[in-house]
Amino acid sequence: MTDESVAQKTSPVRAYLEIGAVGLGALMASLTQTLVIPVLPVISKDIGASTTQTQWLLTSTLLVAAVSVPVVGRFADMVGRRLMLVFSLGALALGSLIDALTTDTTLMIVGRALTGLSAASIPLGISLLAAVLPVDRRSSATALISAMLGIGSALGLPLAGLLADNVDYHVLFWIGAVGAVLSLVAILALVGEPRQTSTRSVDLPGIALLTSGLVCLVLPLSQGGTWGWGSLRTIGLLVAAVVLLALLVRVESRSAAPVVNVRALANPPIAMTNVASLFFGFALFASFVGTANYVQAPAATGYGFGSSVLTAGLCLLPSGLLMLLLAPVTAKLSTLWGAGRVLFLAGLIVAAGLIARIFFVDSLWQIVVGTAIIGAGSGIGYATLPTLINTYTPATDLAAANGINALARSLGSTLASAVGGSILASMTMALGGFEIPSLKAYRVLFAICAVAAVAAALLGLIASRTKVPQEHTQPVVETV
Repeated sequence: MTDESVAQKTSPVRAYLEIGAVGLGALMASLTQTLVIPVLPVISKDIGASTTQTQWLLTSTLLVAAVSVPVVGRFADMVGRRLMLVFSLGALALGSLIDALTTDTTLMIVGRALTGLSAASIPLGISLLAAVLPVDRRSSATALISAMLGIGSALGLPLAGLLADNVDYHVLFWIGAVGAVLSLVAILALVGEPRQTSTRSVDLPGIALLTSGLVCLVLPLSQGGTWGWGSLRTIGLLVAAVVLLALLVRVESRSAAPVVNVRALANPPIAMTNVASLFFGFALFASFVGTANYVQAPAATGYGFGSSVLTAGLCLLPSGLLMLLLAPVTAKLSTLWGAGRVLFLAGLIVAAGLIARIFFVDSLWQIVVGTAIIGAGSGIGYATLPTLINTYTPATDLAAANGINALARSLGSTLASAVGGSILASMTMALGGFEIPSLKAYRVLFAICAVAAVAAALLGLIASRTKVPQEHTQPVVETV
């Protein structure tokens, strides 16, 4: 009996349980990336970490995530998607457990690095469910799992603010550990392992070039604000990244079993979708972080509200809820209109929310409404992107292709952190002897994000006019 025939016999209840098990893991992976950000000053003080060590609590996660997502995705297509998903969630559980039990700086950085492996959970979950669910339930499952990236980010800030004011910060790590274990056990109990047909060998040269190239790219993007964007170290690493990644393209185009299928990535709809993912990742991250800082700025600035971390997080909560609610709606819209057109709509909604953030700044409710619009558009966009990837990708490459797409979103977020940090640091005003970002800085940041959102929308519109390969078409009757 084939995997497809088994999938078609899956009962509705079983399908919901499978989606829930994988969705919990995706939520935990996303949530743990955000929970630590508001409490970094508290952690730094408690463990006696230097400024550099504190930065590495975030940088270690970003580096491991960037490197592991495409590599783990390729291994998933070779040895098993469920197996690699369990591996990723196991790393999340172990890393969170280490951080929950320690106050040692080095061990905490190691724990955060291990949690970076869980970044592959979302693309792995998407590709796994695409294999085990009936065809008529895959679209909505894909939309929901993909939207977990934004949902976790939106829920992480208010949850961290609430807990940080009332309990020890180690509880945040316990949430990640327990949630990962629950998801892992549920996946082992409920979700089957699709049969693997790949006989590819391990592409060690490709893995080495990809790893070194991404490290040379992500490290200066995350540390450039500290090192200086014009420093020899920053420029040298960025040049090295260009050289290594160019060499990767050359090597992989000649490889019989590449870790990165550059020919598939060059396929116009896939290339456009990955670039759109980068733009969406940029726009959402910059707007979320910008809004959190904006709301917490002192009222004396003339624009800030002097709010707490909890209040800033609560301002983002409606956007997370909209992402959750719109995921199944997005699946139905993709069926009716086509994923490319839905992506076009999503980009325009995000741009509208960002424009609102530029001009409507007098009241806190205006901030909430603008951010909610951004969240709604981002949720639709995040839910649509993997649908486009799956549409134009052979079944044997789904995990790797979704991994590259997730990497593009992650790189967009990393780039947003670098660009946003530079803008907010360069356009400042004096207040109480300190230099803090001016209102103009936030407006420039949101304007750049709006341009990125419009660019993503246009890419979606172009992709919608690309013919779907006949061998990739599937029935599109949606029932979930």
